[in-house]
Amino acid sequence: MSTAAGKASAISLPISIRNVTKTYGSFTALDNVSLEIASGEFITLLGPSGSGKTTLLMVLAGFIRPDSGEVGFGDRDVSLVPPHKRDVGMVFQNYALFPHMTVAANVGYPLRLRKVAKGEIADRVQKVLELVQLGQHGGRTIDQLSGGQRQRVALARAIVFEPRILLMDEPLSALDKKLREEMQIEVRHLHQRLGMTTVYVTHDQREALTMSDRVAVIDRGCFHQIGRPRDVYERPESRFIAEFIGESHLVAVSVQGGTARYRDRPLQLAEPPRHPSGQQYLVMRPEKLRLLTGGDDGLNVFEGTAREVVYQGESSLLYVDLPDGVEVAIRQPATSVGPALPGPGTPVRLGLPAGDAMVVPGERTA
Repeated sequence: MSTAAGKASAISLPISIRNVTKTYGSFTALDNVSLEIASGEFITLLGPSGSGKTTLLMVLAGFIRPDSGEVGFGDRDVSLVPPHKRDVGMVFQNYALFPHMTVAANVGYPLRLRKVAKGEIADRVQKVLELVQLGQHGGRTIDQLSGGQRQRVALARAIVFEPRILLMDEPLSALDKKLREEMQIEVRHLHQRLGMTTVYVTHDQREALTMSDRVAVIDRGCFHQIGRPRDVYERPESRFIAEFIGESHLVAVSVQGGTARYRDRPLQLAEPPRHPSGQQYLVMRPEKLRLLTGGDDGLNVFEGTAREVVYQGESSLLYVDLPDGVEVAIRQPATSVGPALPGPGTPVRLGLPAGDAMVVPGERTA
């Protein structure tokens, strides 16, 4: 297997999804979705349960045929091509490993299907096992492996035949938090090394932000925002995105003539509201807020009453009730040299920098 980034990128393929629709009776799983994925890109389909993300991945794999629309790999229309002729690697949520086979036999299975010579199979299997840090585990059976090792075997099997596209359906969901976070970085590094065009499905927002070149947020069969992880997090385009990505509290504001106001006070924003008038929502993320003890330093200021402090180890959350009954929270790292968090019932002032102040429409947008 070639691990040179330049060569790997050269054999990867772009993906084109054009106006794909899939329905099941009265339920629309995919609603005329389109997406262009660059050669060598790592893109994550992110959405809640039932959003359509796995349906779209299965359409790419060929296991589900859409009612309408086209799927292209490079300059080839694969809409009617069966799964085994699409030349894609697939990592399933449950790994789908053969328990009666050794690790090496599992990894070599795709090569045997392709009638590769035995000697070449052994050589390629060993190389890919070393690539996923299982070089000494080829003779073991699947039940002798940990969850993280099984995930590596599934990944090795998916890439051993050097596919130009890799599809991954929530492959880390069965792992515990610590191992899952470690594997996120390992998978990301492996992608950087191999350069395969990768489509990854998850419902975990942090996982998507950690691993992806771009994130495509999908819900109710439609894309709601597609962009780089930082842009999707820092600049949500709708209330749904602001609520779904990361931790946030939404405060109703009025917008008139392009100016947003909270309780009749104008707000300083990072960018103008997307709609010039009407009720919209200010996105307040806990890590962006500051606890004020003196001047406001040009910040957007909110007055409220401390309600509860929740200790979370590396940080603490202070929950504050605003005058209109809305609850917001401010996060303070455990190593913070800032002011001590006040006790319940204490009046507090919170500051939000203009560069972190975003207003989003109230309705979901497709």
